[in-house]
Amino acid sequence: MTELFFVFFNVILPVFGIILLGAFLGQRLELQARTLTRAAYYIFVPAFIFQAISTAEVPLTSTVRMLTFIIVTHLLAVFIAGGIGRILGRSREMIAAFVMIAAFGNVGNYGLALIQFRLGNVALPSATIYFVAISISAFVICVGAAGWAHGGSRGAVWKVLKTPALWATVPAVMVSAGGLEVPLMLDRMIGLLAAAMIPVMLFALGLQLREQGKVHLTTDVLLGSGIRLILTPALALLIAVPFGLSQIESTAGVLQAAMPVAILVSIIAKENDIVPDYVTSVVVVSTLASIVTLSLLMVWL
Repeated sequence: MTELFFVFFNVILPVFGIILLGAFLGQRLELQARTLTRAAYYIFVPAFIFQAISTAEVPLTSTVRMLTFIIVTHLLAVFIAGGIGRILGRSREMIAAFVMIAAFGNVGNYGLALIQFRLGNVALPSATIYFVAISISAFVICVGAAGWAHGGSRGAVWKVLKTPALWATVPAVMVSAGGLEVPLMLDRMIGLLAAAMIPVMLFALGLQLREQGKVHLTTDVLLGSGIRLILTPALALLIAVPFGLSQIESTAGVLQAAMPVAILVSIIAKENDIVPDYVTSVVVVSTLASIVTLSLLMVWL
């Protein structure tokens, strides 16, 4: 019980404190989430990814194992979520929503901050590799699912290729694997931008949650939240064993798999008319419920 309170007050609350600042101060300061999220998406996130990966000393074999582990985990979650939708006789749009929810957790601002607080900076390279892998694969799955629901998925590959996180990953791997040295001036600029990513994205998350509107609490909303917060990390726990991951790699992967639904899923749902009210409700409910599920999971791990 003591450890549970420690995790709640010293790991979960600092993160949610910044989210609440964004939610409560955003309207008073007349801030718009889109401005911060776009700045983070195009500037802070690529800088963070470049710094984390380029300075990481992760062997190629370990990287391949982690990538395979996390992608297999989410593909299984997607298939199970889609199957649940079919068994329940839901519409194509609802099935697509289940798939999107299973595929895309909030592994960036929320996941990286929690993992850093719980496991320390030593876990950031692994958490960042999972972040990049989940973000890219989930974006393809979400856009593809949305296209499937409406009879097509044109443009999914091109949208992924335009993802700034992918731009930063390639040169970062080249620097790390090739032993190249980044010029001091550029290294310091990237370091400053990277340090700003997590607080900026957490504050932006608060702004986004405030802008989401009314939440509908239904059985399907609880089911969707359960898929994201319980099913996916349970699969990760089972799948991690045969991959021979280290304790840090395994724990970081399970925690990333346990993150609530990403706000981006709600944006994709709105843009593609995939039951946006439902998806928005799951984003909010899963984020709030994760206070409990992640606290318990961190203590258990």
